[in-house]
Amino acid sequence: MAWRDFGPPHAPAWLVVHGGPGGACQPGMLAPFDLQRDRVIAPDQRGAGSSRPRGVLARNDTAALVADLEALRAHLGIERWSILAGSWGSVVALAYAARHPHRVQRLVLRGSFRLTRREIAGLLQPSTQKGKRLGGADAGWPLGRSLPLPVALGRAARLLQKRASGATALALMRGWQLRELRDAATGVRRSLGRQPAVLAAQQRRDWRALRRQMRHLEANLPQPCWSPQDEQRWSRYRIQAHYLVHRGFIGPQGLDAAVRAVLTHRIPIDWVHGRLDAICPPANSRRWMAAAHGAPWVRLHQPVAGHLSGERAMQVCLRECVAQDRSISR
Repeated sequence: MAWRDFGPPHAPAWLVVHGGPGGACQPGMLAPFDLQRDRVIAPDQRGAGSSRPRGVLARNDTAALVADLEALRAHLGIERWSILAGSWGSVVALAYAARHPHRVQRLVLRGSFRLTRREIAGLLQPSTQKGKRLGGADAGWPLGRSLPLPVALGRAARLLQKRASGATALALMRGWQLRELRDAATGVRRSLGRQPAVLAAQQRRDWRALRRQMRHLEANLPQPCWSPQDEQRWSRYRIQAHYLVHRGFIGPQGLDAAVRAVLTHRIPIDWVHGRLDAICPPANSRRWMAAAHGAPWVRLHQPVAGHLSGERAMQVCLRECVAQDRSISR
């Protein structure tokens, strides 16, 4: 398992759990922290990012990811750590906290994924708006427009079983990434014009950057050759399909049980969910916030943002949550 260790070794420790499944820790995930005062551990999950072997599915499930994190904590000699996790990472963080509650100081969970059929279908099935397709993400999409979700998931997993350069597998990987970008950009677009002036200019720059990424990927959809970027996509979406087929090896009911376990142990939680999130519904965090029945150690934050951790309003909110933990530690 690849991991990185930032900040002073004796500072309060934070674990960063990336999304995906199949993603990786990125430099921007360090933005909420002050690396002069916070120690941050940033691992890549099993088979993902810089971890090896890349794209491995054998013995790769949520219980294994939890065991990997606990082994890393013991290896580093950290008694307790706080956890910042986003999207799919919130699933892993909740499973870890439920399994090892005495090792968790607190949780900051952004844009939490609940593994519902609606969320998973949004990743794989064509989106429409007023009956029209939403651009190039549906062009050449190999899963069809009307396949039942279990069938679409099974087909995606089979297409990505082997590192093949077939046109269908390439269309799946590239189209999947374009869908993710499109849905992330939807939240950013919706927030334009709703930000304070100090954040608005940067938000517009973020929007333009996302549009450039989408246009570049759309232009490369028909390219027949397997590129280094396709190699990264293969490992990412192979793992993602594997986890989605199995509903994250925990499912919505298992996640609800994990939340109840965390609440029983009175682990402080900050639910952070963008009001305009087009990937993971804000109702996910509101549902779990309601399960706390007003417990003072559980808080809900709803910045005017979409799903991405790098959106300016989201970064401000996450920094405030981390700073709160720093003041508690003192």
